[in-house]
Amino acid sequence: MMEKYEMTDLGLLHHFLGMGVIQTPTSIFLHQRKYASTLLSRFGLNDCKPVIIPLVPTEKLSKDDGSGSTSEEQYRKIVGSLLYLTATRPDIMFAASLLARFMHCPTNKHLGTAKRVLRYVKGTLDYGLEYVKGKEAVLIGYCDSDWSGSVDDSKSTSGYAFSFGSGVFAWASVKQHCVALSTAEAEYISASEATTQAVWLRFVLEDFGEFQTEATPLHCDNTSAIAITKNPVFHQKTKHIDRRYHFIKDALQEGIVDLIYCPTNEQLADIFTKALAKDRFSYLREKLGVKSAHNLKGSVEI
Repeated sequence: MMEKYEMTDLGLLHHFLGMGVIQTPTSIFLHQRKYASTLLSRFGLNDCKPVIIPLVPTEKLSKDDGSGSTSEEQYRKIVGSLLYLTATRPDIMFAASLLARFMHCPTNKHLGTAKRVLRYVKGTLDYGLEYVKGKEAVLIGYCDSDWSGSVDDSKSTSGYAFSFGSGVFAWASVKQHCVALSTAEAEYISASEATTQAVWLRFVLEDFGEFQTEATPLHCDNTSAIAITKNPVFHQKTKHIDRRYHFIKDALQEGIVDLIYCPTNEQLADIFTKALAKDRFSYLREKLGVKSAHNLKGSVEI
């Protein structure tokens, strides 16, 4: 590029748009430690007590919980900041997207939950995403869903994640637009949403010269949902599902994706659909590629 354009080589990248970059001989590590520290200072939580997990698994959030209203301005600032932090922290993606559902008329309980997520960030300041060199460049997807997780409207939450060699680089946690009548239907909708992302990622990788010659494996832990996608007949149990979600059937027939069964305990997308207990949360967080900078090979300072 220096032969074609007038530019100066400033060496290895260290910071970009609030993100820190650490490059070692074996990996690249992305983090937002400085930004996370700024958040704690801005919201007066520098001296708070850290927690191990961002959300309590047994607690459910709803619009009217009787705890009284709180400042919308402060709540929106916290949630907006957390959403930006998810650029390198997929482990707080579900928590941030859940809190974002209550931007209008938040309650004291919502604000307390948001501050709990910041307390989790306090204990994981040096965490980020590690991408290891030398891995096979194959796009792999995971999709999952809870069932009727929303207290207010009984809608389910879809979650998906995609990796390309090591560490996830695309993920989402979104509430579904319709009420699912069964776990199979919720998982089917989740798989369809993940398929649209897989199609787009394949286009992007093709522009980079990384052609995906085979169908992208999409891991799902519901055998009934897999059976629905591979059945070309619209029978009584699926005829009510919105037509746009049947897009996945065409993708399977064209060899774009391949829905594969995955045991629930190995389903990475589970962390994007519900609040998990400590051991389960820590296991999936590590599988996503989220780790502490102190665990990188070699001496690293951030």
